[in-house]
Amino acid sequence: MDPLKITLILSIVAVISLTVCWLDHKNNWQLAAWINGRCSNPFTQTHDQTQKATESLDDKDLLIQQLTERVQVLEKIVTEPSYELNQKLNQL
Repeated sequence: MDPLKITLILSIVAVISLTVCWLDHKNNWQLAAWINGRCSNPFTQTHDQTQKATESLDDKDLLIQQLTERVQVLEKIVTEPSYELNQKLNQL
């Protein structure tokens, strides 16, 4: 076989391999595991990934709830008549 053909084939295999690894990393897919026969569906998340995603959503929900409460407290402070009076007194 011609050395140029061998080099071309190896280059194509390397590009495909790098693309698969990049897609696995970028999208949390399991293409490399699927190609090697270690999983049946490369697009399903593992239990560990699902648990991390759930924890992340729980953390985000808690943060949103805390920020909502803080905004409500600030709205109460700003809408109080005494706050407006204090602002006018401070301007004088």
